[in-house]
Amino acid sequence: MYESLFLFSMRKKWSRLQAFLTWIKYFSPAHINVNKTEGLRSCFGMLAGLLMTGISTQLMLGSLTNVPMLIAPLGASAVLLFGVPASPLAQPWAAIASNVISAFFGVTCAHFLGSSITSAAIASSLAVAAMFTLRCLHPPGGAVALTAVLGGHVIIGLGYYFVIYPVLINSILLLAFALIYNNLTGRPYPPISQPDHHRSHGTKDTRSIDRLGFNPSDLDAVLQKYNQVLDVSRDDLKNLFMQTEMHAYRRRFGEITCGDVMSKDIITAEFGTTLEETWTLLRRHRIKALRIVDITRQVIGIVTLVDFMKNANLDIYETFDGKLRQLIRRTRGLESNKPEVAGQIMTTRVRTARPDFHIVELVPLLSDQGLHHIPIVDNEDKLVGMVTQSDLIAALYRGRLTDGDARNILG
Repeated sequence: MYESLFLFSMRKKWSRLQAFLTWIKYFSPAHINVNKTEGLRSCFGMLAGLLMTGISTQLMLGSLTNVPMLIAPLGASAVLLFGVPASPLAQPWAAIASNVISAFFGVTCAHFLGSSITSAAIASSLAVAAMFTLRCLHPPGGAVALTAVLGGHVIIGLGYYFVIYPVLINSILLLAFALIYNNLTGRPYPPISQPDHHRSHGTKDTRSIDRLGFNPSDLDAVLQKYNQVLDVSRDDLKNLFMQTEMHAYRRRFGEITCGDVMSKDIITAEFGTTLEETWTLLRRHRIKALRIVDITRQVIGIVTLVDFMKNANLDIYETFDGKLRQLIRRTRGLESNKPEVAGQIMTTRVRTARPDFHIVELVPLLSDQGLHHIPIVDNEDKLVGMVTQSDLIAALYRGRLTDGDARNILG
Protein backbone atom coordinates (compact mmCIF):
# COMPACT_ATOMS: atom_id res chain seq x y z
CA MET A 1 0.00 0.00 0.00
CA TYR A 2 2.76 2.45 0.97
CA GLU A 3 4.62 1.51 -2.20
CA SER A 4 1.55 2.32 -4.33
CA LEU A 5 1.15 5.70 -2.65
CA PHE A 6 4.84 6.41 -3.23
CA LEU A 7 4.57 5.51 -6.93
CA PHE A 8 1.42 7.60 -7.29
CA SER A 9 3.19 10.58 -5.68
CA MET A 10 6.23 10.17 -7.96
CA ARG A 11 4.04 9.99 -11.08
CA LYS A 12 2.22 13.14 -10.00
CA LYS A 13 5.49 14.99 -9.43
CA TRP A 14 6.85 13.78 -12.76
CA SER A 15 3.69 14.97 -14.53
CA ARG A 16 4.07 18.41 -12.93
CA LEU A 17 7.73 18.51 -13.96
CA GLN A 18 6.82 17.68 -17.55
CA ALA A 19 4.17 20.40 -17.58
CA PHE A 20 6.70 22.89 -16.20
CA LEU A 21 9.30 21.93 -18.81
CA THR A 22 6.69 22.28 -21.56
CA TRP A 23 5.78 25.74 -20.26
CA ILE A 24 9.47 26.74 -20.17
CA LYS A 25 9.81 25.89 -23.87
CA TYR A 26 7.52 28.78 -24.72
CA PHE A 27 10.31 31.13 -23.58
CA SER A 28 12.85 29.66 -25.98
CA PRO A 29 13.66 31.77 -29.08
CA ALA A 30 11.61 31.02 -32.16
CA HIS A 31 13.37 29.88 -35.30
CA ILE A 32 13.99 32.67 -37.81
CA ASN A 33 13.51 31.41 -41.36
CA VAL A 34 16.14 33.56 -43.04
CA ASN A 35 19.70 32.76 -44.07
CA LYS A 36 22.91 34.45 -43.00
CA THR A 37 23.01 36.60 -46.12
CA GLU A 38 19.69 38.22 -45.22
CA GLY A 39 20.91 38.79 -41.67
CA LEU A 40 24.09 40.48 -42.90
CA ARG A 41 22.07 42.54 -45.37
CA SER A 42 19.89 43.85 -42.54
CA CYS A 43 22.86 44.55 -40.26
CA PHE A 44 24.79 46.49 -42.88
CA GLY A 45 21.68 48.44 -43.84
CA MET A 46 21.09 49.46 -40.24
CA LEU A 47 24.76 50.45 -39.84
CA ALA A 48 24.83 52.53 -43.00
CA GLY A 49 21.34 53.95 -42.48
CA LEU A 50 21.94 55.25 -38.98
CA LEU A 51 25.39 56.53 -39.90
CA MET A 52 24.14 58.41 -42.94
CA THR A 53 21.14 59.76 -41.04
CA GLY A 54 23.34 61.06 -38.21
CA ILE A 55 25.88 62.65 -40.56
CA SER A 56 23.19 64.23 -42.75
CA THR A 57 21.37 65.61 -39.71
CA GLN A 58 24.63 67.07 -38.42
CA LEU A 59 25.28 68.79 -41.74
CA MET A 60 21.75 70.23 -41.71
CA LEU A 61 21.69 71.30 -38.06
CA GLY A 62 25.37 71.92 -37.46
CA SER A 63 24.76 75.31 -35.86
CA LEU A 64 22.31 73.86 -33.33
CA THR A 65 24.83 72.26 -31.03
CA ASN A 66 22.26 71.61 -28.31
CA VAL A 67 20.11 69.38 -30.56
CA PRO A 68 20.82 65.61 -30.56
CA MET A 69 21.75 64.42 -34.05
CA LEU A 70 20.08 61.02 -33.50
CA ILE A 71 17.25 60.07 -31.18
CA ALA A 72 17.43 56.66 -29.49
CA PRO A 73 14.06 55.36 -30.80
CA LEU A 74 15.46 55.65 -34.32
CA GLY A 75 17.44 52.48 -33.61
CA ALA A 76 14.18 50.57 -33.22
CA SER A 77 12.87 52.13 -36.44
CA ALA A 78 16.02 50.96 -38.21
CA VAL A 79 15.42 47.38 -37.06
CA LEU A 80 12.01 47.44 -38.73
CA LEU A 81 13.02 49.31 -41.88
CA PHE A 82 16.04 47.12 -42.63
CA GLY A 83 15.28 43.89 -40.75
CA VAL A 84 11.62 43.37 -41.65
CA PRO A 85 10.85 45.83 -44.49
CA ALA A 86 7.81 43.80 -45.55
CA SER A 87 6.13 44.27 -42.17
CA PRO A 88 3.06 46.56 -42.02
CA LEU A 89 4.77 48.18 -39.03
CA ALA A 90 7.71 49.25 -41.22
CA GLN A 91 5.89 50.98 -44.07
CA PRO A 92 6.67 54.63 -44.97
CA TRP A 93 3.44 56.14 -43.64
CA ALA A 94 3.85 54.30 -40.34
CA ALA A 95 7.54 55.20 -39.98
CA ILE A 96 6.99 58.93 -40.48
CA ALA A 97 3.53 59.59 -39.06
CA SER A 98 3.92 57.54 -35.88
CA ASN A 99 7.18 59.20 -34.85
CA VAL A 100 5.88 62.71 -35.54
CA ILE A 101 2.54 62.12 -33.80
CA SER A 102 4.23 60.49 -30.81
CA ALA A 103 6.66 63.41 -30.51
CA PHE A 104 3.72 65.83 -30.56
CA PHE A 105 1.87 64.02 -27.76
CA GLY A 106 5.08 63.68 -25.78
CA VAL A 107 5.87 67.38 -25.98
CA THR A 108 2.27 68.29 -25.17
CA CYS A 109 2.17 66.08 -22.07
CA ALA A 110 5.56 67.37 -20.91
CA HIS A 111 4.32 70.95 -21.30
CA PHE A 112 1.02 70.54 -19.44
CA LEU A 113 1.74 67.66 -17.05
CA GLY A 114 5.46 68.08 -16.48
CA SER A 115 8.29 65.58 -16.79
CA SER A 116 7.16 62.55 -14.82
CA ILE A 117 6.55 58.84 -15.20
CA THR A 118 2.80 59.44 -15.20
CA SER A 119 3.12 62.04 -17.94
CA ALA A 120 5.31 59.70 -20.00
CA ALA A 121 2.80 56.85 -19.66
CA ILE A 122 -0.09 59.10 -20.72
CA ALA A 123 1.88 60.38 -23.71
CA SER A 124 2.70 56.87 -24.92
CA SER A 125 -0.90 55.66 -24.56
CA LEU A 126 -2.23 58.68 -26.45
CA ALA A 127 0.36 58.08 -29.17
CA VAL A 128 -0.71 54.45 -29.56
CA ALA A 129 -4.38 55.49 -29.74
CA ALA A 130 -3.52 57.96 -32.52
CA MET A 131 -1.51 55.29 -34.37
CA PHE A 132 -4.47 52.91 -34.39
CA THR A 133 -6.79 55.69 -35.52
CA LEU A 134 -4.51 56.87 -38.34
CA ARG A 135 -3.36 53.33 -39.26
CA CYS A 136 0.30 54.07 -38.67
CA LEU A 137 1.23 51.60 -35.93
CA HIS A 138 5.00 51.72 -35.46
CA PRO A 139 6.42 50.50 -32.09
CA PRO A 140 9.32 53.00 -31.94
CA GLY A 141 6.70 55.74 -31.77
CA GLY A 142 5.98 54.81 -28.15
CA ALA A 143 9.65 55.33 -27.36
CA VAL A 144 9.59 58.72 -29.10
CA ALA A 145 6.76 59.82 -26.78
CA LEU A 146 8.77 58.67 -23.74
CA THR A 147 11.86 60.49 -25.00
CA ALA A 148 9.93 63.74 -25.39
CA VAL A 149 8.85 63.58 -21.73
CA LEU A 150 11.87 61.98 -20.04
CA GLY A 151 14.67 63.00 -22.39
CA GLY A 152 16.13 65.67 -20.13
CA HIS A 153 16.23 69.45 -20.13
CA VAL A 154 17.81 69.73 -23.60
CA ILE A 155 14.97 67.89 -25.34
CA ILE A 156 12.25 69.41 -23.15
CA GLY A 157 13.74 72.84 -23.82
CA LEU A 158 13.20 72.38 -27.57
CA GLY A 159 9.45 72.31 -27.04
CA TYR A 160 7.48 71.66 -30.22
CA TYR A 161 10.64 72.16 -32.29
CA PHE A 162 11.48 68.61 -31.12
CA VAL A 163 8.75 67.35 -33.46
CA ILE A 164 10.57 68.85 -36.45
CA TYR A 165 14.18 68.37 -35.44
CA PRO A 166 15.46 65.89 -34.80
CA VAL A 167 12.33 63.62 -35.00
CA LEU A 168 10.92 64.51 -38.42
CA ILE A 169 14.34 65.09 -39.99
CA ASN A 170 15.74 61.82 -38.59
CA SER A 171 12.68 59.85 -39.71
CA ILE A 172 12.69 61.23 -43.26
CA LEU A 173 16.44 60.68 -43.75
CA LEU A 174 16.35 57.11 -42.41
CA LEU A 175 13.31 56.29 -44.54
CA ALA A 176 14.96 57.74 -47.66
CA PHE A 177 18.03 55.57 -47.17
CA ALA A 178 15.83 52.52 -46.48
CA LEU A 179 13.98 53.09 -49.76
CA ILE A 180 17.24 53.15 -51.69
CA TYR A 181 19.07 50.39 -49.83
CA ASN A 182 16.26 47.83 -49.66
CA ASN A 183 15.43 48.12 -53.35
CA LEU A 184 19.09 47.91 -54.38
CA THR A 185 19.55 44.76 -52.29
CA GLY A 186 16.56 42.93 -53.72
CA ARG A 187 13.90 43.78 -51.13
CA PRO A 188 11.13 45.80 -52.84
CA TYR A 189 10.24 48.62 -50.45
CA PRO A 190 7.53 49.52 -49.98
CA PRO A 191 6.24 46.09 -51.03
CA ILE A 192 4.62 46.08 -54.45
CA SER A 193 0.91 45.33 -54.23
CA GLN A 194 -0.24 42.46 -56.39
CA PRO A 195 -2.54 43.57 -59.23
CA ASP A 196 -6.17 42.74 -58.61
CA HIS A 197 -7.38 40.34 -61.30
CA HIS A 198 -10.71 39.82 -59.57
CA ARG A 199 -13.57 39.66 -62.08
CA SER A 200 -11.28 40.59 -64.96
CA HIS A 201 -14.02 39.63 -67.45
CA GLY A 202 -16.59 42.00 -65.96
CA THR A 203 -18.79 39.24 -64.53
CA LYS A 204 -19.83 38.41 -60.98
CA ASP A 205 -17.84 35.17 -60.90
CA THR A 206 -14.92 34.92 -58.51
CA ARG A 207 -11.48 34.16 -59.90
CA SER A 208 -11.11 30.58 -61.04
CA ILE A 209 -8.21 30.01 -58.65
CA ASP A 210 -10.47 31.04 -55.72
CA ARG A 211 -13.34 28.67 -56.49
CA LEU A 212 -11.73 25.74 -54.70
CA GLY A 213 -9.83 25.76 -51.41
CA PHE A 214 -9.59 28.92 -49.33
CA ASN A 215 -10.28 32.31 -50.85
CA PRO A 216 -9.64 35.92 -49.74
CA SER A 217 -13.03 36.20 -48.02
CA ASP A 218 -12.14 33.18 -45.85
CA LEU A 219 -8.88 34.83 -44.89
CA ASP A 220 -10.63 38.11 -44.07
CA ALA A 221 -13.16 36.30 -41.88
CA VAL A 222 -10.41 34.50 -39.92
CA LEU A 223 -8.38 37.70 -39.48
CA GLN A 224 -11.43 39.54 -38.21
CA LYS A 225 -12.15 36.75 -35.73
CA TYR A 226 -8.49 36.66 -34.65
CA ASN A 227 -8.74 40.40 -33.87
CA GLN A 228 -5.04 41.01 -33.24
CA VAL A 229 -2.38 42.98 -35.06
CA LEU A 230 -0.19 40.68 -37.14
CA ASP A 231 3.33 41.63 -38.14
CA VAL A 232 2.65 40.46 -41.69
CA SER A 233 0.46 42.06 -44.33
CA ARG A 234 -2.73 40.44 -45.56
CA ASP A 235 -1.32 40.10 -49.10
CA ASP A 236 1.86 38.44 -47.82
CA LEU A 237 -0.21 36.10 -45.66
CA LYS A 238 -2.38 35.15 -48.63
CA ASN A 239 0.69 34.57 -50.80
CA LEU A 240 2.23 32.37 -48.10
CA PHE A 241 -0.90 30.23 -48.02
CA MET A 242 -0.91 30.00 -51.81
CA GLN A 243 2.75 29.02 -51.88
CA THR A 244 2.05 26.40 -49.22
CA GLU A 245 -0.72 24.92 -51.36
CA MET A 246 1.63 24.85 -54.35
CA HIS A 247 4.36 23.19 -52.29
CA ALA A 248 1.88 20.55 -51.11
CA TYR A 249 0.86 19.91 -54.72
CA ARG A 250 4.47 19.45 -55.79
CA ARG A 251 5.06 17.03 -52.93
CA ARG A 252 1.94 15.06 -53.80
CA PHE A 253 2.17 14.86 -57.56
CA GLY A 254 5.91 14.97 -58.08
CA GLU A 255 8.10 17.20 -60.23
CA ILE A 256 6.15 17.92 -63.41
CA THR A 257 8.12 20.76 -64.99
CA CYS A 258 7.45 23.12 -67.84
CA GLY A 259 10.12 21.30 -69.81
CA ASP A 260 8.08 18.08 -69.55
CA VAL A 261 4.88 19.49 -71.04
CA MET A 262 5.96 22.38 -73.27
CA SER A 263 5.66 22.46 -77.04
CA LYS A 264 9.11 22.63 -78.59
CA ASP A 265 8.40 23.31 -82.27
CA ILE A 266 7.43 26.95 -81.86
CA ILE A 267 6.20 29.14 -84.67
CA THR A 268 7.85 32.56 -84.40
CA ALA A 269 8.23 35.79 -86.31
CA GLU A 270 10.68 38.67 -86.25
CA PHE A 271 10.21 42.38 -85.63
CA GLY A 272 10.22 43.13 -89.35
CA THR A 273 7.81 40.37 -90.39
CA THR A 274 4.97 42.00 -92.31
CA LEU A 275 1.49 42.00 -90.83
CA GLU A 276 0.25 40.08 -93.86
CA GLU A 277 2.78 37.29 -93.23
CA THR A 278 2.16 37.38 -89.49
CA TRP A 279 -1.60 36.96 -90.01
CA THR A 280 -0.97 34.14 -92.45
CA LEU A 281 1.16 32.29 -89.88
CA LEU A 282 -1.57 32.61 -87.26
CA ARG A 283 -4.25 31.28 -89.63
CA ARG A 284 -2.13 28.55 -91.22
CA HIS A 285 -1.06 27.03 -87.91
CA ARG A 286 -4.38 27.72 -86.15
CA ILE A 287 -2.72 29.49 -83.24
CA LYS A 288 -3.79 32.58 -81.33
CA ALA A 289 -0.38 33.99 -80.47
CA LEU A 290 2.94 34.38 -82.22
CA ARG A 291 6.23 34.99 -80.42
CA ILE A 292 8.43 37.75 -81.80
CA VAL A 293 12.14 36.96 -81.45
CA ASP A 294 15.38 38.62 -82.43
CA ILE A 295 18.23 36.99 -84.34
CA THR A 296 19.44 35.25 -81.15
CA ARG A 297 15.92 33.81 -80.53
CA GLN A 298 15.40 35.94 -77.46
CA VAL A 299 11.75 36.83 -76.95
CA ILE A 300 11.11 40.53 -77.51
CA GLY A 301 7.33 40.50 -77.80
CA ILE A 302 4.12 38.68 -78.69
CA VAL A 303 1.45 39.27 -81.32
CA THR A 304 -2.04 37.91 -80.69
CA LEU A 305 -5.38 38.07 -82.43
CA VAL A 306 -6.34 40.73 -79.93
CA ASP A 307 -3.42 42.92 -81.09
CA PHE A 308 -4.74 42.75 -84.66
CA MET A 309 -8.24 43.65 -83.49
CA LYS A 310 -7.05 46.58 -81.38
CA ASN A 311 -4.92 48.06 -84.15
CA ALA A 312 -7.72 47.65 -86.69
CA ASN A 313 -10.10 49.53 -84.34
CA LEU A 314 -12.64 46.75 -84.55
CA ASP A 315 -15.51 48.20 -82.55
CA ILE A 316 -18.40 47.34 -84.86
CA TYR A 317 -18.88 43.77 -86.05
CA GLU A 318 -20.12 44.76 -89.51
CA THR A 319 -16.81 46.45 -90.33
CA PHE A 320 -14.66 43.52 -89.16
CA ASP A 321 -13.68 42.25 -92.58
CA GLY A 322 -12.96 45.61 -94.15
CA LYS A 323 -10.95 47.12 -91.33
CA LEU A 324 -8.87 43.98 -90.81
CA ARG A 325 -8.07 43.76 -94.51
CA GLN A 326 -7.05 47.41 -94.49
CA LEU A 327 -4.68 46.82 -91.55
CA ILE A 328 -3.09 43.66 -92.96
CA ARG A 329 -2.75 44.85 -96.58
CA ARG A 330 0.81 46.02 -97.25
CA THR A 331 1.23 49.66 -98.18
CA ARG A 332 2.87 50.00 -101.57
CA GLY A 333 4.30 53.48 -101.08
CA LEU A 334 7.31 54.58 -99.07
CA GLU A 335 5.23 56.22 -96.36
CA SER A 336 2.47 54.69 -94.27
CA ASN A 337 0.13 56.01 -91.61
CA LYS A 338 -0.59 52.53 -90.19
CA PRO A 339 1.48 49.68 -88.70
CA GLU A 340 3.22 47.56 -91.32
CA VAL A 341 5.25 44.98 -89.41
CA ALA A 342 4.72 42.72 -86.40
CA GLY A 343 7.03 44.74 -84.18
CA GLN A 344 4.74 47.76 -84.44
CA ILE A 345 1.70 46.00 -82.94
CA MET A 346 3.34 43.48 -80.62
CA THR A 347 3.03 43.52 -76.84
CA THR A 348 6.53 43.97 -75.42
CA ARG A 349 5.89 42.97 -71.80
CA VAL A 350 6.04 39.20 -71.99
CA ARG A 351 5.93 36.88 -68.98
CA THR A 352 8.29 33.94 -69.35
CA ALA A 353 9.23 30.84 -67.37
CA ARG A 354 12.15 28.42 -67.22
CA PRO A 355 12.06 24.75 -68.26
CA ASP A 356 12.71 23.65 -64.67
CA PHE A 357 9.74 25.59 -63.27
CA HIS A 358 7.05 23.37 -61.79
CA ILE A 359 3.81 23.66 -63.76
CA VAL A 360 1.90 24.67 -60.63
CA GLU A 361 3.79 27.98 -60.71
CA LEU A 362 1.99 28.80 -63.96
CA VAL A 363 -1.50 28.33 -62.51
CA PRO A 364 -1.92 31.96 -61.30
CA LEU A 365 -0.60 33.29 -64.61
CA LEU A 366 -2.77 31.18 -66.89
CA SER A 367 -5.91 31.20 -64.77
CA ASP A 368 -6.34 34.77 -63.57
CA GLN A 369 -3.96 37.16 -65.29
CA GLY A 370 -5.45 36.95 -68.76
CA LEU A 371 -2.51 34.98 -70.19
CA HIS A 372 -3.03 32.02 -72.52
CA HIS A 373 0.56 31.23 -73.50
CA ILE A 374 3.78 31.29 -71.49
CA PRO A 375 7.07 31.25 -73.44
CA ILE A 376 9.71 28.98 -71.93
CA VAL A 377 13.24 30.39 -72.14
CA ASP A 378 16.63 29.01 -71.17
CA ASN A 379 19.27 30.65 -68.97
CA GLU A 380 20.24 32.90 -71.86
CA ASP A 381 16.61 34.00 -72.33
CA LYS A 382 16.39 32.18 -75.64
CA LEU A 383 13.04 30.67 -76.61
CA VAL A 384 12.99 26.89 -76.19
CA GLY A 385 9.29 26.10 -75.86
CA MET A 386 5.75 27.16 -75.04
CA VAL A 387 3.18 26.16 -72.43
CA THR A 388 -0.47 26.93 -73.09
CA GLN A 389 -3.60 26.63 -70.98
CA SER A 390 -4.34 23.34 -72.74
CA ASP A 391 -0.89 22.00 -71.84
CA LEU A 392 -1.43 22.95 -68.19
CA ILE A 393 -4.86 21.28 -68.01
CA ALA A 394 -3.51 18.11 -69.60
CA ALA A 395 -0.52 18.00 -67.23
CA LEU A 396 -2.68 18.48 -64.13
CA TYR A 397 -5.10 15.84 -65.37
CA ARG A 398 -2.33 13.33 -66.06
CA GLY A 399 -0.75 14.09 -62.69
CA ARG A 400 -4.08 13.43 -61.02
CA LEU A 401 -4.48 10.13 -62.86
CA THR A 402 -0.96 9.06 -61.95
CA ASP A 403 -1.59 9.90 -58.32
CA GLY A 404 -4.84 7.90 -58.39
CA ASP A 405 -3.14 4.88 -60.02
CA ALA A 406 -0.36 4.97 -57.42
CA ARG A 407 -2.90 4.99 -54.59
CA ASN A 408 -4.80 2.10 -56.17
CA ILE A 409 -1.60 0.07 -56.45
CA LEU A 410 -0.62 0.85 -52.87
CA GLY A 411 -4.16 0.15 -51.70
